[in-house]
Amino acid sequence: MTLDLSALVLPDRHPVSTFLADVQEAERAGVRAVWTYDHLTWPLLADGPWYGAVPLLAAAAVVTDRVRLGTQVASPNFRHPVP
Repeated sequence: MTLDLSALVLPDRHPVSTFLADVQEAERAGVRAVWTYDHLTWPLLADGPWYGAVPLLAAAAVVTDRVRLGTQVASPNFRHPVP
C-alpha cells in the first residue's frame, strides 16, 4: 500500500523565502501535494500581511520539480478579470 501525503503551508509565512523553503522541504520529504489558500478563513490574522495564493504557488513552481501545487480556497472576487 502506498500512502500519498499532502501538506498545507499557510500563506502568512514571512518572508516569502520561508514559504518557499517549507514547500521545498515538503517535496524533499516525499509529500505528493502542497496546498495553500487565500485569506478568507483566518480572521484573527486579518491585520497582518497575507500573501495571495496564486503568486505564492507560481513562486513555488519555480523552486520545485515534482510536488503538485494547489489552492484550497481561491476567491475570484479579489482578481477581477476586467480592469
